[in-house]
Amino acid sequence: MALTFALDPRIGPGLRDGVLAVWADVSNAGGAVGFVPPVTVDDIRPEWVKHLAAMSDGRTRLLVGYDEEGAVAATVFITYNTHRLMRHWVWLYTVMVHPSHQGKGYGRDLMAAAEEAVRGFGGIDAIRLTCRGGTGVDRFYASCGYKEVGRVPGAIRVAPGDDRDDIVMLLPLQ
Repeated sequence: MALTFALDPRIGPGLRDGVLAVWADVSNAGGAVGFVPPVTVDDIRPEWVKHLAAMSDGRTRLLVGYDEEGAVAATVFITYNTHRLMRHWVWLYTVMVHPSHQGKGYGRDLMAAAEEAVRGFGGIDAIRLTCRGGTGVDRFYASCGYKEVGRVPGAIRVAPGDDRDDIVMLLPLQ
């Protein structure tokens, strides 16, 4: 069954708890979404609060994918650039599909929904994202049309002696 997507869903306890649970479960399953396992919801909560502040300020938008039971199954934060010379493209952050839903095509659905949403923003020519090297996720993004446009070797320190490349990817919308 396909996910149902909502851009800018109503923020409340259910959404908060759902996003935090997905974020923790993705992190603990080894997903490269800003944390290294083990993490708890309480470890992630300060990042959620930062995203809430950015959403409240209009700098970030949230796209959520709900499963057939109405639970949060996938998320991505879409962030506008504040630099006046770079307002023609946006960033995707914290692209996640709950581990229980992986392998169902939901990641591809999430990326397509994000592209569709951004195309509706007006004045946006491209989408950028970064990903952690060594996970293979760069191949997934490439299969969704993104091109690698930059790489910083060893920029992400997952653990002592485990440095990963920070890969910059771009999807032109024209």
